Amino acid sequence: MHTILPPAPASCRARKPRTLHALAAWALLASILLGSLPAQASQLADVQIIDRSSGQRLPLYYHQGEYWVAGQPGSSYAVDINNRSRGRILAVLSIDGINAISGQAAAAVPDDGYVLGSGQQWAIAGWRKSEQQVAAFYFSHSEDAYAARTGRPRDIGVIGVAVFRERAPLPQPPIARNSAAQKSTAPAAEASIADSAAPAMPSASVQPPTAAPAASAALSASAAAESRQASAPAAAPTPVAPRLGTGHGALERSATRTTEFHSASSSPAQIIRIRYDSYANLVAQGVIRAPQPAVQPAPRPFPASPSGYVPDPPAY
Repeated sequence: MHTILPPAPASCRARKPRTLHALAAWALLASILLGSLPAQASQLADVQIIDRSSGQRLPLYYHQGEYWVAGQPGSSYAVDINNRSRGRILAVLSIDGINAISGQAAAAVPDDGYVLGSGQQWAIAGWRKSEQQVAAFYFSHSEDAYAARTGRPRDIGVIGVAVFRERAPLPQPPIARNSAAQKSTAPAAEASIADSAAPAMPSASVQPPTAAPAASAALSASAAAESRQASAPAAAPTPVAPRLGTGHGALERSATRTTEFHSASSSPAQIIRIRYDSYANLVAQGVIRAPQPAVQPAPRPFPASPSGYVPDPPAY
């Protein structure tokens, strides 16, 4: 296989499990500086949701085992992914249950996604339309969301990132000391290379582990949390207004290049799940505690001691 090295932060897409091709992207929002929250050493990536109009990350709320953000209808946003590992990762981005690159139903397998080098941070700002353009993500009412308009409203209101480690390079065979030894060992070495060079095929059924999610302020939930939440979803109260989804916004430039990526496993090493809705709906559901009105001090009938007679008021 060949590799195209990108001149800037990389994003990756892989069309087929046999040969994983990837998009290497130039970050439009790479200049955004984000505050970081504590994270476990085992986590490969952190995720922030960025309000693009202000450049600020949206506050994260933790409620009943899930992370939430409050979106403003009509506001554009980006999903900022930060690779915390020492190697490259593949991040498969799902918006409302749809793969943000292919537009197909998202699956937690090493397919179309973004590749980030060690320590790289990439703000993904829209649905990928080509190697040069995306259609901006923005918070819309659920009936106007891209998922609803394409007949897939079931999973509106959730952002997911499945993270995969890259497979380690194959070891090189030893070099023979003389021609006789080289002739005798060459066939065996070639056979060994041929047997080991084939990329691992994803299994037909991916079963994530079942450990509990980390109880910390980190932005990432493990693949175990995804499995646990999927098997026993919590019933959410009825929102007070239409739910938020993600719309298909205006086209904007987002240049990419391709590279190859071979996943170390067919199942993700980490799954990050962030749900979202309007501020009013999150208050109604108990995710956000409603602000209490300021207590006004009681009026005093005698705020001061007597000081003579009533003075004239100021002149009008």
